[in-house]
Amino acid sequence: MAAAARSQVMSLYRTMLRESAKFPSYNYRNYALRRVRDAFKANRNVEDPKAVERLMEEGWQTLALIQRQVSIGKMYEAQKTVVD
Repeated sequence: MAAAARSQVMSLYRTMLRESAKFPSYNYRNYALRRVRDAFKANRNVEDPKAVERLMEEGWQTLALIQRQVSIGKMYEAQKTVVD
């Protein structure tokens, strides 16, 4: 993977982790963090530029989804649990 592509992937990864950590609900937060880590770990060895580009596009779409869900979760926030 080219250095520029690697830096973009790492930037997307960090952004997705940061956004996932904003979920107000403990369960949603941990689920999102685990899914992001697992997805990036599963695709760690992808070298094909077209496959990387497709995965990056999916990642940006997923990031937008996470951001929408965090906004909705904050609008309808439930009471804090003992775990939070």
